[in-house]
Amino acid sequence: MRLNQLLLMLVTAILAVAPAQSQEKKPIVIAVPVGLSGVNSVVAPAVVQSAELAAEELNAKGGILGRPVRVIPLDDESGPAGAVKSFNTAIRQQNADVIITMETSAARNAGAPIAERAKVPFIYTSFYEGRACGDYLFVNAWVPEQVVPPLIKFMTDDKKVKRWFAVGSDYAFGRGMIEAAKKTIKDMGGTMLGEEYQPLQQSDWTAIISKIRAVNPDAIIYSTSGGGPNIDFLKQLKAAGLTMPIGSLSIDELTAEAGGNAAEGVYYTGDYYTGIDNPENKRFLDAMKKKFGSELKTPNALSQQEYDGVHAYAMAVEKAGATGADAVLQALPTVVFKGPRGSVQMNKQHHAPLPIYLAQVQADGKTKVLKDFGLIDPGDQCPQLK
Repeated sequence: MRLNQLLLMLVTAILAVAPAQSQEKKPIVIAVPVGLSGVNSVVAPAVVQSAELAAEELNAKGGILGRPVRVIPLDDESGPAGAVKSFNTAIRQQNADVIITMETSAARNAGAPIAERAKVPFIYTSFYEGRACGDYLFVNAWVPEQVVPPLIKFMTDDKKVKRWFAVGSDYAFGRGMIEAAKKTIKDMGGTMLGEEYQPLQQSDWTAIISKIRAVNPDAIIYSTSGGGPNIDFLKQLKAAGLTMPIGSLSIDELTAEAGGNAAEGVYYTGDYYTGIDNPENKRFLDAMKKKFGSELKTPNALSQQEYDGVHAYAMAVEKAGATGADAVLQALPTVVFKGPRGSVQMNKQHHAPLPIYLAQVQADGKTKVLKDFGLIDPGDQCPQLK
């Protein structure tokens, strides 16, 4: 009888402890809905690689709050319909604790309200046209106020550009960036000779290039969707024999390399380049090469921020002592992650002051950093958010 009582007590104790132990070891799920198909498919694999490296580093140190970190990539198809599906899958089926990703603006605008309604933190890691706001939305990449004025000023002063032609993809990002460029050009005494927009999925730029040739501007400023449209536009521009200076508001290192020599000479400003010379960037690049070897996709200004975002989220959870959204949202603006770009803190209306650099694409498709503009504030993005 006494033995039976002891066995019963032992079984009861095990059952009581098991759920707690199971809960402690339950993975923290980071969903990465990104354009594995569609226009972003050139850069999306690099985004996933950045997330996977960050998770590996966290797990090597015991995870977050002692729980393993699990990254789940999902295909948002580079657009709004795919984003709706992937965000719902992330939240309803995968029980994601957080969504951290780079997306097209169209995809972000479709997915963000889903995360907001579900009260799931969403760290957006893509440069974009600015002023996307939400209680659950944080942004750790650049906005127009940080990259447009330095680029336009450089081309105005150093390249003596006065007469401009603007080209963009016909959606929120393309038009938003060109609007910012037009305002800056006007403020600096320049003139717009024309502006043209191309549907997101269309790849033939012949008609627009003909209009550029007809007015013969001093320079072109363009903002296509990231990835494929960049390559298509630059290849066709080069084939047309147009040689005026080009400023890009949307290219990245991986896309420039994928285009061969099509992007040669293109100037662009951004917050991350592989050529940034600091210990954190060297460690990051070495770790990426070690983990992915020949499969490594060139880290770039549309992918590296994913790495920073995962680490910033981990710091916020550790500081909050819990994965609950309210606690994490309180902690996120207070943490500073010192990574390959430098120190990044999303404390300005859920956006971040960032180090900004000027670079130029070389003949081999590689990017050379030309100038460091220092830390630039994002300005007023979401005044209603404290």
